[in-house]
Amino acid sequence: VIDCAHGAGYKVGPRILADLGAEIVPLGCSPNGRNINQGCGSLAPELLQLTVPGVRAQVGIALDGDGDRLVMVDHLGRKVDGDQLLYVIATHRHATGRLSGPVVGTLMTNYGLERALGERGIEFHRAQVGDRYVLAKLRETGGVLGGETSGHLLTLDYTTTGDAMVVALQVLSIMRETGKTLAELTAELTLLPQTMVNVKVSQRFDPLGVAAVRDAMTSVEQRLAGRGRVVLRASGTEPLIRVMIEAEDGAEAKSLANELAGVVRAAAPAT
Repeated sequence: VIDCAHGAGYKVGPRILADLGAEIVPLGCSPNGRNINQGCGSLAPELLQLTVPGVRAQVGIALDGDGDRLVMVDHLGRKVDGDQLLYVIATHRHATGRLSGPVVGTLMTNYGLERALGERGIEFHRAQVGDRYVLAKLRETGGVLGGETSGHLLTLDYTTTGDAMVVALQVLSIMRETGKTLAELTAELTLLPQTMVNVKVSQRFDPLGVAAVRDAMTSVEQRLAGRGRVVLRASGTEPLIRVMIEAEDGAEAKSLANELAGVVRAAAPAT
């Protein structure tokens, strides 16, 4: 099943798969100039998640409107995000001796991916959020594979920019080569529960420039003790400070995120 978000891939996506001999159930392939990304595609994969098991499909592919973001759905109807897709491609390339250079994610890439790759001897780097920063880090480190949780993935040995269909074809190729379902390919990756708290501020400021915030962040990191991760960053587009905590226990992640967000809120400049 392929959902093209009524966007740029509405013709080429189904055609590529059909030309390769796949039986296709198309969704989001009727653009009218106004319905792009509306309740469909990688930004809203819920219909795809229902359709894949409903028609007993092997896999679902969801593009976004401009065709550079990919989300997939396994045969059980479970969403497979960019971190999981990076894992599938990276581990297969590593196992077959075809992984060149490190894998690059972002500050928001799930710590579970970093840990899983490290356990397999795969080098992992983090870039700032944004595919342009992932690209810059890949060029800096000599890597060819990287991306974001959202599904913006780069495979520079195939293309010089993000292309959801190119990445989807690589995943389908791995499924065919290994004889495994997408669910089986992602089974050994455990993503950590993640809690994000957005703290609204009246004016932008650097939270790490405040001693109380630095101390609170250090305290949280010490309590996690390698079992999770803390990210504290200002939004690049909104007057927000984003507090993100990953931990093996979801309740702990939520509690620590709210605690740190409270310190950030108290430290924010008054209006």
